[in-house]
Amino acid sequence: MYSYSIQRALEKNKIEIGDRILIKKAKISYEGILMPRSEIGNPNALVIKIDSGYNVGLLYDKNTKLKKSHQKSSRALKEENEIELGKIRKELLNITFDSKKDPISLISVGGTISSRVDYKTGGVTGIMNPKEFLHNVPELQDIVNIKTIKRPFNKMSEDMNPKDWQIIAKVCEKELNKDIKGVIITHGTDFLHYTSAALSFMLKNLGKPVVLMGAQRSPDRGSSDTGFNLICSSYAAISDIAEVGICMHGTTNDDYCLFNRGTRVRKMHSSRRDAFRPINDLPLAKIFPNGKIEPINKFHTRTNSKVKADTKFEPKVAILKAYPGSDPELIDFYVENGYKGLIIEAGALGHVPTNSEISWIPHLKKAIKSGVFVGTTTQCLYGRVNSDVYSNLRILYHDINAVPLEDMLTETAYVKLGHVLGHTQNLEEIKKDMLTNYAGEISKRSLRETFLY
Repeated sequence: MYSYSIQRALEKNKIEIGDRILIKKAKISYEGILMPRSEIGNPNALVIKIDSGYNVGLLYDKNTKLKKSHQKSSRALKEENEIELGKIRKELLNITFDSKKDPISLISVGGTISSRVDYKTGGVTGIMNPKEFLHNVPELQDIVNIKTIKRPFNKMSEDMNPKDWQIIAKVCEKELNKDIKGVIITHGTDFLHYTSAALSFMLKNLGKPVVLMGAQRSPDRGSSDTGFNLICSSYAAISDIAEVGICMHGTTNDDYCLFNRGTRVRKMHSSRRDAFRPINDLPLAKIFPNGKIEPINKFHTRTNSKVKADTKFEPKVAILKAYPGSDPELIDFYVENGYKGLIIEAGALGHVPTNSEISWIPHLKKAIKSGVFVGTTTQCLYGRVNSDVYSNLRILYHDINAVPLEDMLTETAYVKLGHVLGHTQNLEEIKKDMLTNYAGEISKRSLRETFLY
């Protein structure tokens, strides 16, 4: 609720939430739709949505002048169409696609792309219908025919778990085995690369594109990247790149998207449009909004094979980060609680505290002897672990038999280990599988051009 002084001014001028109003302060006029006050905002600041789509807060004082605008208000539109502020009118959700265009399926599972501004809190909240964000991208109707829209669940990516990956994989299997060209999955961005890695391992005999994408800003914001990412993802979904990958902005501008391999991509910035970058790899391709596709890397091409979702997964897997002074008793905790595998994000070449006051070595040795697989990755992201450079590395890898996982990303190693453990508990077989390149997750050597691409 706004402050008492603002409420009095609104009542005096017969202004209600949703009305289009004019605000004059210091000889400057502002016009927009009066929004509800955010529950966590300043009660003495008026919030209006200006025509660009942005919200502006204006501090109210005795010199602030208010009056209604002559244009029709959103409140009036609400009365006419029975909608809530911020929601799209029902008739606008009747989206039709051209049956002559290449058919694809869309799977929506949540995230910022499936959200809108909540005018009570000022944050974002989930939308109920994926067509709400499709409505804002009419260009899609000139590119593809979205034959099916599936919504198995609606979660922010931080709330997902391996069971959700299994659900998505099964939905993908069903859709990919239909007469379609490919699949787009709209998803939250924070943990998007975990899902892309999981699908890379779970979808066997893949012969069509599986394109994961999201948005850094919700679709109802003026600066949203939803439309551009969807357009590029649509072209990726009908391309010949038969891989699981993430398609998001390649620069901060609307130049092109990068389609990155699902096991080799990571969110590298909390808010930039071009946050997703390839790690120890080159992008599969640049995807332009006009449909041009510029291949950069080797990739599997389209086939008519039938896709099979192999969703076996052992959830008792964990990631541990080695750092100065870290307590190795955490290793004992996981072993005592029945965990089957540990991924250690170690130092640059794969070090853990070895000759320190609290050494990790006895704890890891005990874990491995009890049948727990221990694999290591590098905290550096780029480059690879190496078992032979330093004495401490030789102790870890040759004396107690931890497994250096080459140049695999920590998150990818975690997902892969869960998948492998879902099929075998034999340590030698696990080691062999973890060191076998199944989905482009391991490279034979590190290439200079892949660093900070």
